[in-house]
Amino acid sequence: MEALKQLCKSLVQPLLAVVIGLLTGAIVIAAVGESIAGTYQEMWKGAFGSFYFLTSTLARATPIMLIGLGLSLAFRAGVFNLGAEGQMVSGAISATLVALYLPAPGLVKMLAALATGVLAGGLWSLLAGYMEARFRIQLLISSLLLNYVAVLFAGYLVSDPFQDKTGSAAMPQTPMLEKSVWLPKLFSGMSLHAGFLFALAAALLIFFVIRYTAFGYEVKMLGQNPFFARYGGVNRVRVMLTGMFLSGGLAGLAGTVEVLGSHYRYVEGALTLPNFAWTGLMATLLANSHPIGVIFTSLLLAALQTGAMGVERNTEVPLELASVIQAVLILFISAKFSYDWWKNRQNKRRESHGAA
Repeated sequence: MEALKQLCKSLVQPLLAVVIGLLTGAIVIAAVGESIAGTYQEMWKGAFGSFYFLTSTLARATPIMLIGLGLSLAFRAGVFNLGAEGQMVSGAISATLVALYLPAPGLVKMLAALATGVLAGGLWSLLAGYMEARFRIQLLISSLLLNYVAVLFAGYLVSDPFQDKTGSAAMPQTPMLEKSVWLPKLFSGMSLHAGFLFALAAALLIFFVIRYTAFGYEVKMLGQNPFFARYGGVNRVRVMLTGMFLSGGLAGLAGTVEVLGSHYRYVEGALTLPNFAWTGLMATLLANSHPIGVIFTSLLLAALQTGAMGVERNTEVPLELASVIQAVLILFISAKFSYDWWKNRQNKRRESHGAA
């Protein structure tokens, strides 16, 4: 009974944020002069109206979910990783180069590319964690700034040394991957690929780790009460670096499955323009860093994006409707996040004064 109460309590704020977002969207729809009910009906059809649209929404949710899961693990440990975009890009470009140039059979190259993507994203994230541990450089700042380094360096790689120069108009992209390296589709003729299964497996694995392992206990203690964790012998640096590596590794996997399952090459801007990383951050905050909750919030945000495409096709309401709703969600979540941060800071001050 107590667990059910906690679950209901945790659902109140996300549901309230969604309701406020939809009400704001209704104001925008009314201002355009369209039917509110009709527009939201078109949004539902665009996201779930047929099996094709459903699988498209699930495919869109896959990178969002993987990034959100990685960030949820970091946030639970009290680690504010804002470098998911750079970690995703690092994993994607590294996996692409391995899939292109590793002299091995197709299946071996696919597995090597997946492992490389996770490793590259994890190591890029670990760099920010190391600078925090060694030089006291704020993780919030270093992880954010490293995004630009990763994105611009990957852009250089596909614009010169590894650019596909076979076409008449040279685009900043790598050559096409062999079909033997592509991730299998879950349904013939649909965009949904095996990366979605990776995301579901990652959610269940993180849930198990957080709930039933000693490392998960250390993560929770460090995130909820760092003073108690330190008193209990938890090694903050070790937990922080491990959390950063795993968080970055999942972001790298998100970029890798997009390359191997959707684009079949690295294309500059294909991962950054859809804002997968920042949508994953929103999914994490909306789910309060709960790994199972991230599954549903990722699907919700992906449905907003794919549904908005259907709205634009069939009504006069612009595609930016989804952006308006997401912006309201961000404002609501940011306000809650800031309040919780301020409240935790006040509690820590009281604890430190009491200890003194």
